[in-house]
Amino acid sequence: MTPGEGSGRGPAGQSQDAGAGAYRAAGVDLEAAAEAVEMIREVAATAASDRVVRGVGGFAGLISLGDGRLLAAATDGVGTKLEIARLVGRLDTVGIDLVAMSANDVLCTGATPLFFLDYLALGSVVPEEVAAIVAGVAEGCRRAGCALLGGETAEHPGLLEPGRFDLAGFCVGLVEEDDLLDPAKVRPGDALVGFASSGLHANGFSLVRRALLESNASGLGAEVPLLGRTLAEELLEPTAIYVRPLLALSRAGLAVSAAHITGGGFHENVPRALPSGLGAVIDASTWTPRPIFGMVAEAAGLETRDLFGVLNMGMGMVVAVPLVSVAESIVAAGEAGVVAVQIGEVVEGSGVMFVGQP
Repeated sequence: MTPGEGSGRGPAGQSQDAGAGAYRAAGVDLEAAAEAVEMIREVAATAASDRVVRGVGGFAGLISLGDGRLLAAATDGVGTKLEIARLVGRLDTVGIDLVAMSANDVLCTGATPLFFLDYLALGSVVPEEVAAIVAGVAEGCRRAGCALLGGETAEHPGLLEPGRFDLAGFCVGLVEEDDLLDPAKVRPGDALVGFASSGLHANGFSLVRRALLESNASGLGAEVPLLGRTLAEELLEPTAIYVRPLLALSRAGLAVSAAHITGGGFHENVPRALPSGLGAVIDASTWTPRPIFGMVAEAAGLETRDLFGVLNMGMGMVVAVPLVSVAESIVAAGEAGVVAVQIGEVVEGSGVMFVGQP
């Protein structure tokens, strides 16, 4: 369970504060969200079970089935990216995002996604629109290799205006205890390998919309030379699903822990893949973020580095691997269909420190 669209504090405190401040101005309070999660953690502890292996705070919860088998479960939504889809009338991609957000969280345990369920709430049911949205969910499940087991479509007149909708999803996976990805397995000196994102994914859109569209919503359909396509096409690019590359590394014994870079960016999520007493040094010069990230920063009046606590900045998954396995891991991830690069290392300490310039 993550704190809404995420929170976190990084090494360049002033830079991190700038990004968080811009996000707060766009309507998302990261500190309040983090405080809410702490309260939820206390409440969840009163509804525990002796089968719970990992509860609130991880990328996915873990339940023991016995005989060394664990169920991993996660839930998430698509956030205000849905508003972009509504504005341009393209509803067939946000379902892919929905699956990706939960399936990638489940993957961070080393689990193979088994099945997915969706919840769709609308102001009014238009059958063709519902079909388009769920078609995207089905495509996401195909990409994740899991079954679309069921779901719920709820009509909420008076609560949601006609044309408005919201999505939530729930993914369950299975992992053998011996294959579990676990922050406790991370050691100082381990390398951090990043998997390239497909774009903004599905986080930070409150800031993105405020920066790029507040004074120019009609610009969504305009061709942007820097992007090589329309702004709407760039913003609606579906979230990458990392089942094949991450499981390839996990099953080969190359990965020890993983962080899905969602809300809160690097500052919030990388530490969740590390044990207490260890931090990360990230070399931001080892990859070049897609142009959209620079566009958001410029429009928001920020430096690109300010957004590492809000957006994925071009890396959708960060995987801890033993230093001796870096080259093999990068090759294996590439063969499984994702661009991978060593972006940093695990060090004594805490938090995330950046070197180099993005």
